[in-house]
Formats: sequence, C-alpha cells, structure tokens
Amino acid sequence: MGRNFGFVKVAAAIPRVEVADCGYNAQEIAAQIIEASRQDVQIIVFPELSITAYTCGDLFGHTLLIEEAQKALSQLLEQTADCPLLCVVGMPVVSGDSLFNCAVVFQRGRILGVVPKSYLPNYKEFYEARWFASGLSAMNDTVELCGNCVPFGTDLLFESRGAVIGIELCEDLWVPIPPSSHLARQGADIILNLSATNELIGKHTYLLSLLRQQSARCIAGYVYASAGFGESSTDLVFAGNCVVVENGTILAEAKRFSLTPQLVVSEIDVDRLRTERRVMTSFAQDSWVTENPVRRVAFECADVPLHLTRKIESRPFVPSDSMALNERCEEILNIQAAGLAKRVAHTKAQSAVLGISGGLDSTLALLVAVRVFDKLGLSRSKVIGVTMPGFGTTGRTYRNAMMLMKSLGITVREVPIREACELHFKDIGHDISQQDVTYENSQARERTQILMDIANQTGGLVVGTGDLSELALGWATYNGDHMSMYGVSASIPKTLVKYLVHWVAEHELTGDARATLLDIVNTPISPELIPADENGEIRQKTEDLVGPYALHDFFLYNMLRYGFPPAKLYFLAQQAFDGEFDDDTIKKWLKVFCRRFFNQQFKRSCLPDGPKVGSVSLSPRGDWRMPSDASSALWLKECDAL
Repeated sequence: MGRNFGFVKVAAAIPRVEVADCGYNAQEIAAQIIEASRQDVQIIVFPELSITAYTCGDLFGHTLLIEEAQKALSQLLEQTADCPLLCVVGMPVVSGDSLFNCAVVFQRGRILGVVPKSYLPNYKEFYEARWFASGLSAMNDTVELCGNCVPFGTDLLFESRGAVIGIELCEDLWVPIPPSSHLARQGADIILNLSATNELIGKHTYLLSLLRQQSARCIAGYVYASAGFGESSTDLVFAGNCVVVENGTILAEAKRFSLTPQLVVSEIDVDRLRTERRVMTSFAQDSWVTENPVRRVAFECADVPLHLTRKIESRPFVPSDSMALNERCEEILNIQAAGLAKRVAHTKAQSAVLGISGGLDSTLALLVAVRVFDKLGLSRSKVIGVTMPGFGTTGRTYRNAMMLMKSLGITVREVPIREACELHFKDIGHDISQQDVTYENSQARERTQILMDIANQTGGLVVGTGDLSELALGWATYNGDHMSMYGVSASIPKTLVKYLVHWVAEHELTGDARATLLDIVNTPISPELIPADENGEIRQKTEDLVGPYALHDFFLYNMLRYGFPPAKLYFLAQQAFDGEFDDDTIKKWLKVFCRRFFNQQFKRSCLPDGPKVGSVSLSPRGDWRMPSDASSALWLKECDAL
C-alpha cells in the first residue's frame, strides 16, 4: 500500500430497501458501492439481511425468496466486479438442512467468505429462531453460494496488509461476551456489524454506549450498519443507525430517520490501534487465542489516495465540547488536590511554599494548594506565596502575583533576587551584561534555594509549579524550577493549564481574585529572566524561543500516546492546524521538539513526585522510562526527509 499512515477508509451504508424485492435491493446496494468507490472507500458494510430486507417474516421459509436472494447476489457481484472495495452484505444462506442469517463478504466480483450470525434474538419483538439456525451450530465449514464453494463459519477473519477484519451480526454485540471480543483477540483490527436495530425510547443512547464500550474493550475500529427506511413498519420502525467508532470514540454517524439512502464514511487508524494493543500487554495474555484458532481469508485493501474526513483535534489534551471541558477541569483539580493532600497529611507539613510569578503555572499550583488546605481544614495562612522579583520581572506580573496572593488570603512574602544574583555573578566571575544561560539559570536556582529554605524555616514543603510541556521540552533549569518536594502539575500540558485557571475564575472565584486570574490567563507566557523592553513589557516570550505550545503539545500527545513517528506527526499536524500554521512552521518546530525531547531526558529521570492526571505522563516511575543518553538520530533523520 501507499503512504497511508495506517488509515483505512470505511463506510457504513443504509440503502433503500423493498421488503422481499431482492433485485431492487441489489440495485440499490450496487449504487452505493459504486458511490463509495468514487469516495476512495476501501471497506463497506451494509445492514443485516439487506438483500432481502430484515422484516420478511415467514417469507424466509419460502424457497423462492432464498433463490431470488442468490440471483440478486450474483447480479450484485457482476455489477461491482470492477470496484476494489471489500463489500459485506446481509442475506439468508442455506447450509445443509438449515437456514442462516449471514454476512457475505466479496470483492471484485468474487465471494471470499460467509459469516453466520451466532446469537439469535427470540424474545419480545424478535423471532429469529423461528427461521434461522445459530452459526455456532453450523456443521460445515464451507457453503455453496452462487456456484462457488466458499469458506463458511463464525471463525473467519479477512486479512490484508492494511487491516484484519472481523464480522458479527446485530444481537452478537448485545450478549455478555460478543464474538468481536474473540475476533479482536485473534487479531481483528476492525469489526463490521450488520444489524437491524429497531427504534425504542432510549435504545439509541444505550446502543451508542455499547458501541463505544465494545470498540474500547477490543481496542478496535467498529463499523455498524443498521436497517433504515423501507423495512416493514407493521410493528416496528427502523431509523437507520450507521456509526463508525474507534477505540471508544465515535468518528461519524448517520442522521437517524432519514428517508433517503446514506453513506457514512470515515477513516480508522489501524496503526494507532495496533500500537495501543502492543502497549497494553494484558490484551493477549492467556492461552485462549492458541486454543481457539481462526481461519484467515486474504483480501486486498485497495491502495487509494489518503484524504481524511475525520477530524484531527489540534488540542488533544483539551476537550472541544464545553460541557466535557468543564467536567475535565473539575476532575483534574480534584486529582491534583487529592495528591497534594495526601503528601501534606503524610509529611505533617506545617506549610506549603510556592514561588508565585504572576504566570499561569504558579497560579494553577497556588489554586490547588489553597483548595487542599481548605479541604484539610487548615488555615490558608499556612500557604506561603513567595514573589521573587528579578531582572526580567514586569509590573504586570508583579501586580498580578501580589493581587492574587492577597485576594486568596494566603501569607505573602517578597524576596527580591537581584542583589543575590549580582553577588553570585561576582563570585563566579560572570559578566552581568552577558545575558546567557548562566545569567538565566542562576536566577532560577536562586529562587529555588529561597523556596527550599523557607520551607525548612516553616516546617513545610515546596510545591512545584512546572508542567508537562516544560518537562517534555526540558524548558526548566536543572535543580532550579525543575525541583520541588511535590509537583502538582507534572502531567498537565501547557495548553490545558490556561483552561484550568480560567475554569476556577469562572466557577469558584469572584471579585479581585477572579479579575486577576482572567488577566493572568491573557498574559504572554514568559520565564521573565531577561529585562523588560523600554515600555516595561515582557520581552522574553517563551513561544518565540521554544515554539508554539499548541504544536508541541500536539506532538507530545501523539508521540507518547501512540508512538507515531515524525512523518505521521507531520501529516496529522497538517490536518489539525490547517490555516493556523503553515507546513514550514510545523516542520521547524517538529524537529525542535524531537531534538529537545531526547536531549532533555536527564531532567525527567529525576523528577519530584507528582500525580498522574491524564493518559500521557513523563514520570520515570509512573509512565515514561527512557535512557537519558538515547539517540535522537532516527527521529531527526525522518524530520529532515519531510
């Protein structure tokens, strides 16, 4: 296959059907297959019994309907012989003395295999056992269909270089252990479900939860196609549920109750799914797989141009839905507070000491500390905020630091560091006009020494203010702001910090405290180690030096969470940041990210303790174990080749 970065384009189709009119139904199916081919779809699945319609009732016992279904399938094979898609349609199939509700898999006019339904609903409005036998009771492993002997059974997987496909039908999903669980354990990356789910109040919500959960448990893509308009409405209504899900996330879904055919198209990232499975070593830990072999049928996953229709989130750490973001912010703050509360209680700390700069990171850490002392029933006066003006401190950040501390009712201490640093420069023979790394780092280390010593004075602990993004880039002074006694934000990325601070401002504070927080949110990110400009404004802006945090957090999430190489990171970033960053900008900062991420590992190898908050963390104890002297050559070489 071409450079598709592991994506497979799939479609769930809802054709218009006429009950028991197999020729008409085949024509409608063929039209959708041809349209899907025009859209570069590689795999398409249709609803359960789509060739006959699901609601034929006792007509399934009539030989004429069964024969016409086979004729319609033959017609369908001829009409789509030039289409490269892997197609899956539903129809009744006779094997031995039994009739089975089946999925028929074909490609380029040739039937590859037939999968019968395992679990037949026979309760309330369903009567499938009246007409069909369970695939679990099938005696034959082949079946005669359209003049060919083809593989038949519930143990079939359809395999190509791009993806392994497993199939189940409707009720199979609703049982305690769906067949897809076993198929995924055997290597199925994508599960196709041919269904005919009727509509009831509340059923759709439950169905979506099933699809999310099953795709997540299987770490798989799940393509669900259910019957729609045209099915008999004698007693039931079928609304046309088509859903594409990937590992618990819905990528695309149909508009329910539509009276016209629908084609729901999206791309499943098989590469991502396989990485997840390799990392989750419990996924295939027992002997079930070897004791229950499957048969594998080869198919061709057509090489098509890659044009993504799915949305690639540019801020993967930040939910795009406002309600989800609100819930996320509250949960994160509670996790941070619970971690720090345990540490305070365990150490019997008499105080929490924080360096307060007027920037986002120290503000978030302070908000967490105040929340902890409130929860523990301790006076906020035991939270000691220390502002340490230096060479680059601006009036805006200084005022915000002081206003915030006073409005929160904590103890405020001010310890200027300018004179101490000047004396230090004199002691080590450093020219103060040389505003280099020594000039900058000495300030960070001076501040850390002050915080540690105040913690000793007050029987307290130093609460770290650094974040995940800074750790990824090594944007911290070793044994300076890199160090603390507990780092509450060690697994929170910079792009999320702003939302957390804003959330507290909007939901928990009023008056001066709220106004100060909102101004801090809008202040440029800066370490303020270089003197301000002639107007007293921040001159040293972090993102001008190290790059946009939006890009770095995107690279960080996708590299650590899924192990994606630079080429795929670049491709995804092009989609996610279209109109925000041009290609050259993305390339530039991707290379910076890869270089810094490897070179700065030594700082992460000796991090202070801190709570894991999200799925990505760089703690050497909790998540990320990497040699400090690992080479970045392979990653940088791929960056250069972009």
